Amino acid sequence: MDQTCDVVVLGAGSTGENVADIVVRGGLSAVLVEPELVGGECSYWACMPSKALLRGTEVLAEARSVDGAAQAVTGEQDVAATLARRSSFTSHWDDSGQVEWVAGAGIDLLRGTGRLDGERTVVVTAEDGTRTRLTARHAVAVCTGSQSATPPIDGLGDVDSWGPREATSATAVPARLLVLGGGYVGCELATAWQALGSQVTVLQRGDRLLPRLEPQAGNAVAESLRKAGVDVRLGTEVTAARRDGTEVVLTTGDGEEFRGEEVLVATGRAARTSDIGAETVGLEPGEYLSVDATLQAEGRPWLYGVGDVNGRSQLTHMGKYQARQAGAAIVARARGERVGTGSWSPFVATADDVAVPSVVFTDPQVASVGRTAAEAEEAGLPHRVVEYPLGSVAGASLFADGYEGTAIAVVDTEREVLLGMTFVGPAVAELLHAATIAVVGEVPIARLWHAVPAYPTISEIWLRLLETYRG
Repeated sequence: MDQTCDVVVLGAGSTGENVADIVVRGGLSAVLVEPELVGGECSYWACMPSKALLRGTEVLAEARSVDGAAQAVTGEQDVAATLARRSSFTSHWDDSGQVEWVAGAGIDLLRGTGRLDGERTVVVTAEDGTRTRLTARHAVAVCTGSQSATPPIDGLGDVDSWGPREATSATAVPARLLVLGGGYVGCELATAWQALGSQVTVLQRGDRLLPRLEPQAGNAVAESLRKAGVDVRLGTEVTAARRDGTEVVLTTGDGEEFRGEEVLVATGRAARTSDIGAETVGLEPGEYLSVDATLQAEGRPWLYGVGDVNGRSQLTHMGKYQARQAGAAIVARARGERVGTGSWSPFVATADDVAVPSVVFTDPQVASVGRTAAEAEEAGLPHRVVEYPLGSVAGASLFADGYEGTAIAVVDTEREVLLGMTFVGPAVAELLHAATIAVVGEVPIARLWHAVPAYPTISEIWLRLLETYRG
């Protein structure tokens, strides 16, 4: 079968859905192509189920940290209820609600595996073998995302390991869980499963957890995990894996062995481009798509790489942001309009450069945006680091008895604007957007003095940081 439309979108995750929605709102037609669940990784195997697994632990920790409320907590977390609540947030891995939304938005959905087949052409193979050839008048947007990458460890491919999908959808708590990797996924899921009753061991090759963030963040999370009973091993190089009956055995370079019922591989992500027909348009299968600021593939004005697939910033909210920008650019170009590429153009994704916000939902939470001190140093920017204990702020001491946390500001001393901000502590996620606005808007330090934080809230940390900076 042959079909023509304005835009073909490969991948119906949150990024692809947003690209399709934007172009349809702009008056174009769009076909979404998806071989799995509509809604993608975030809805079923990442953001939503992982945060649902963590939320009960977070609430209990908050209650236990306030005298008076702590006495009311007389039991432990109900594991079955927590797993059931997690499953409710994935709609029990049923995408009918999202399919209904797609139809209501005026977007066509084609179930099957889509592969590029030359310029502006996609061939979709359905589960029953039926093939449909789609031709796009204006654009093909590749939004196929990323997948868990398996490190080159001898035997690891033969032990039936968990990836993030298995770890967020498991229906039973493993007695012992080995976690390979100490990044966002490894730290969050170690926190979740330890709290639900698993004995967790984290094996991190580097010398600290959360290596892309400020050192204080990784140090605080490591300390908290250890207090919770997690065995955190830093500087540990796993060289081999094998099954021994019902156990997985991981062996390090120095011969030490670690055993568990399951092993979660959380060492990184790889572009999901191996089987999308990249070679038919001169691209390398398995590689991230190289794109410009409007998410247009270099040398291919009809092709867009949006979200994880371009490797710029593998976070759901950044994928949605890129989708909005790419969708707007596709619509404008289809109308023959000029697409501006200035820093604040509605058609470009510039936040990816220096203003990516992220939250690690561990205990403590880590919320960050912009450059770290190390990144500012590497970029050769004149800067000063200002640090202040969050527990010294009245709002924090009211939030939790013995509140511990840190706020770290990286200030450009030449332009007197924020380059980056990191918060480490309970419930700091809700502080992040104010910091994001300050970084993106390059709000002068002198003007931030007039953004008065309400008392007594944790946001008073802004005043304390400014006072410290001024000396």
